[in-house]
Amino acid sequence: MADLSALVALSRRFGADPAWVLAGGGNTSLKDGGTIYVKASGTSLGSISADGFCAIDRAKLDAIWSSSYPEEAEAREAAALADLLAARRPGEAKRPSVETLMHGLFPQAFVVHTHPAAVNGVTCGRLGKAAFERLFGGEGIWVPFVDPGYVLATTVKAALDAFAAERGAPPALMLMQNHGLLVAGESPAEVVALSERVMAKVLGETRRAPNLSATAVDARRLAEASLAIASSAGEGAVLRFRSDAETLARSISREAFAPLASAFTPDHIVYAGHEFLLADRGALGIAGGWADFLERNGVPPRIIVVPGLGAFSCARSEGGADAAMLLYVDALKVAAYAESFGGALHMTKEKIDFIRNWEVEKYRSTVSIGK
Repeated sequence: MADLSALVALSRRFGADPAWVLAGGGNTSLKDGGTIYVKASGTSLGSISADGFCAIDRAKLDAIWSSSYPEEAEAREAAALADLLAARRPGEAKRPSVETLMHGLFPQAFVVHTHPAAVNGVTCGRLGKAAFERLFGGEGIWVPFVDPGYVLATTVKAALDAFAAERGAPPALMLMQNHGLLVAGESPAEVVALSERVMAKVLGETRRAPNLSATAVDARRLAEASLAIASSAGEGAVLRFRSDAETLARSISREAFAPLASAFTPDHIVYAGHEFLLADRGALGIAGGWADFLERNGVPPRIIVVPGLGAFSCARSEGGADAAMLLYVDALKVAAYAESFGGALHMTKEKIDFIRNWEVEKYRSTVSIGK
């Protein structure tokens, strides 16, 4: 229980700092004898308590590697999830993070997986892998973006086994393309020290930070845009608004907006949507742009950027609107940091569609921000 208390404190330390995780993102774990305690799906690291962790039998978790699963993605993930749920300790009812199998691969006692925007400037950069190899290649592994869940775990296992075979010890550091950072250590102090060293190295390579300073707003235009969005969204819509220098610079043209035109990571899709709407001042405007977005995507936009004005988030709950805005700002940061690593690298349409339709992510979103 003392170690579990240490895991709670470690989780809150990263969860309370938006430089590392946002909304229900990130996960942590602790191995204690035959049990691994892992964050329950959708739980916020910033406020987590001991009850927020799911107890898993490590022997049953390891036995999953002996199982065979269907080729078809939905059937495969459903079967792997069923085995993961069956590995829970008797009486455990919480749903563990879908990345539990990945956590179990690292032999270190403590594992922390975060999504820092600065580090994701590397993982979402076109030259990110080369930067990783230059900065961390001798001490960690790089994992290309694959379907989260079971496929990700198998990809990590192959990379981890190869690293250990070559160097005689497991890695304590992993960067995951279009996803985030994982560090492992035998103590919270080791995890914190390594995480901070990674952050410092990455920031030392960046040419500029995003300019998020607030900008003046035309009250009349703000009122008009708010009304147009609320009318398009319909009754019950909750809006949030911000205006900053980075948003205004990105909104001046389609070319400037291109780094924000698609999704960087699964968290951006889950909380802010797979695509942001740039409501140009042309013929479509807000109402026309909204209708076009809805027709193309089958869902309304959660982020609407109005050139020369700012960005709106729109959802059916305050929690949803707040989370969408948080992840929009995170995307602004990632786009700026990625400039130092070859420019923005988005997820492919195939991978975006997988996340949009994956039951696991729908569950996580529902738990973390409410229906």
